[in-house]
Amino acid sequence: MSKSITIGNRETDALFVLIKSLSKSEKRQFKLYVGRLDGNLDAKFFHLFELFDKMKVYKEADVLKSGIVTKTQLSNLKAHLYKQILTSLRLNPAHKNIRIQIREQLDFATILYHKGLYKQSLRLLDKVKSLALENEEKNIAYEIVELEKIIETQYITRSIATRAETLSKQARLLSKANVLTSKLSNLSLELYSMMLRTGYVRSDEEKQKVQLYFESQLPKCTYENLDFREKLWLTKANLWYSFLTQDFVFCYKYAERWVTLFDDNPVMISRNPVFYLKGLHYLLESLFFLKKDKRFSEILARLEHLNEDANFVKADNIKTLLFLYINNNKLNYRFMIGDFSDAKPLLSNIINGINSTQFRIDQHHIMVFYYKIASLAFGQGNYKIAIEYLNKIITNKTVKTREDLMCFSRLLNLIAHYESGKDYYLESLLRSTYKFLIKMDDLHEVQKAMIGFVRKLGTIFPNELKSEFIKLHATLKQYEDDPYERRAFLYLDVLSWLESKIENKPVAEIISAKAKKLARN
Repeated sequence: MSKSITIGNRETDALFVLIKSLSKSEKRQFKLYVGRLDGNLDAKFFHLFELFDKMKVYKEADVLKSGIVTKTQLSNLKAHLYKQILTSLRLNPAHKNIRIQIREQLDFATILYHKGLYKQSLRLLDKVKSLALENEEKNIAYEIVELEKIIETQYITRSIATRAETLSKQARLLSKANVLTSKLSNLSLELYSMMLRTGYVRSDEEKQKVQLYFESQLPKCTYENLDFREKLWLTKANLWYSFLTQDFVFCYKYAERWVTLFDDNPVMISRNPVFYLKGLHYLLESLFFLKKDKRFSEILARLEHLNEDANFVKADNIKTLLFLYINNNKLNYRFMIGDFSDAKPLLSNIINGINSTQFRIDQHHIMVFYYKIASLAFGQGNYKIAIEYLNKIITNKTVKTREDLMCFSRLLNLIAHYESGKDYYLESLLRSTYKFLIKMDDLHEVQKAMIGFVRKLGTIFPNELKSEFIKLHATLKQYEDDPYERRAFLYLDVLSWLESKIENKPVAEIISAKAKKLARN
């Protein structure tokens, strides 16, 4: 477990991260777990745990200097400690979700089987199978049936004939259900992967390819006849297909169906909290694309309520997702309604969360936060802050930032420098931005128009600027409703910026007026 990983902007050790993620009760549980046998508290792995717990930043040199372990022993000792912590966490009631409980009971039944206690094993398997089926854990249920079949061949009873028929039928039905679930989950995953790999479709030709793939891979099934898990995977597949093809009305339809599926089966919310949160997030994302601010506000309030709800699951990954989704959508809501007023409490909360070890936020989501913070600052006319956060994206070397995000970060950075009057940087920025843009594959027409404008920006005389702004606005305006171009304006509201220059008004005033007009309609 010597592998290093990244938290925020800090690279550190996986074991160190695990220890720092432990709550006080989890640390206390680990000490009790270790102390169950005499001598364990004096063991090297426990001393290493205490050392890591006290350290603020991981430094291997400090670990070796402590004298607890030699360099050659360190890797094995860390691996042993990592395993012991996970074992302790597995025993913690807070981490015993239904899937772990079922798996644990299956393990107990397997132990009884190996001891030759077939009757006890079968009795336990029958109980845990009912629990698995009740919670739609069909993969584990299939494993249970397979073990029952093995035991029945060794523990002969008078009812073996009917038992064999029952178990065979259960195995066939579960196998069929699992195959369908696998096909649906595979399709959903492939579409999601396609989204990350190639992004949204950019032409009718690309749309036809995606449509052909989707229709050829979608298994024949009727939504109403499916169980909860199959309904969820089918809904996910349709949602990702809608996102890929930029059909945001259908994105909304399937995101709404996703959330309704949980609302109609409330017990599944506590058993699958991650999926529930993701459903709410995608519903908010589709509403953002459709600019439905009232409905957006309602769903956002619902998401925030979950953060305060003591009965809602609060595992570490859930806390991280709640932080990401709530704050991301709070920023989106401001952009929707054109609210660029003071946002210090919100921004402080986001920055503190990014820098905290409490949340496990990956670099991609951090970069997205930086872009949105920069956009908010730009709307406020605070170009210094906008440039500061855009530079964090542009200069980031620890992760391959999504090309479209990098593209619009550079363009917004250029505009922010222009607006701030930092002319001494403008020429070099123009060159670097232009070089980056021409290297991009499959540029949109909006980006091509921006390249053309960027190229001649340094040669335009002040008295010619307004007419050039009007020309660029006219060029870009024709793409505002283009299905393959309109998404560019969600990243960079260049039309509103151009209108602010043409009308000599603050950009925040332009965006706010548009939002109010849309609300009236």
